[in-house]
Amino acid sequence: MRGEMTKVWIVGAKGHVGSALARLLDCTEYELFETDIDEVDVTDRESVASFMRITRPDVIINCAGITDVETCEKNPDLAYHVNAIGARNLAIEADAHECKLIQISTDDVFANEKLIPHCEFDATEPCSVYGKSKLAGEQLVSSLSNRYAIVRSSWVYGIGRDYVNFVLGAAKKGGSLEAPINQVSSPTSASTLASVIKRLIDNDLYGIYHIVSKGSCSRYEFAKTILEFTGQSDALELIPTEGEGRIRPNYSVLDTMMLRLDQIEEPGDWKEELRKFLDDTGGNV
Repeated sequence: MRGEMTKVWIVGAKGHVGSALARLLDCTEYELFETDIDEVDVTDRESVASFMRITRPDVIINCAGITDVETCEKNPDLAYHVNAIGARNLAIEADAHECKLIQISTDDVFANEKLIPHCEFDATEPCSVYGKSKLAGEQLVSSLSNRYAIVRSSWVYGIGRDYVNFVLGAAKKGGSLEAPINQVSSPTSASTLASVIKRLIDNDLYGIYHIVSKGSCSRYEFAKTILEFTGQSDALELIPTEGEGRIRPNYSVLDTMMLRLDQIEEPGDWKEELRKFLDDTGGNV
């Protein structure tokens, strides 16, 4: 972006994407400000404004959010407060301080039954409170900030609670696990996502970007592959089921068109990246 050290504020730094970014960004090139809800509550506009006045970052990366779909369905006010109003507060301050805002969003903004990967220019149609609240955050960012990039990804996994962690935990207990065969998307590692976001930090790239690993699979195939790659195929019986489509889109595969158009290297195959992640972590996730 400029010759001096780039100041980056990672909001929601304890989550998968935030922690992956903190590990990736070299402290000799970037001055990092890492906060989570205990340091800065994004729903508190004055708290956001105060932190901006003190730190004056060049780039804000908003990884904060309520991502549990069941929680969002049960408490829509909370979902919109964090996922939409929090994004609004950051967008207002980013615009006031002329800094770039990178908003992390989701494939759940798509929910129609078109079995063709969704590109960045396709119409959104969320079916869940989670998807609707994240889309509201996108809309507030795009209307209130002049310099922004919206990043949509899918089935993100890393160190901590996610589907990889869930399947491996079930394998330790043994028995059986139901896994939907009709929910299809692209598993994406947080470290892969972070590496592409770094390109957005370092370059004048704006707009909506889909960042996902190549290929797609069902939840059932994802779980089966996790077990296979960790040598635990016999430890857990996978039962194929028809998942509930009301709060989870059945088909939300994303096309990374904007990466191609801007000549940014696209992430690799989802199976290769999952194997690397499991090898690197030894399955201790």
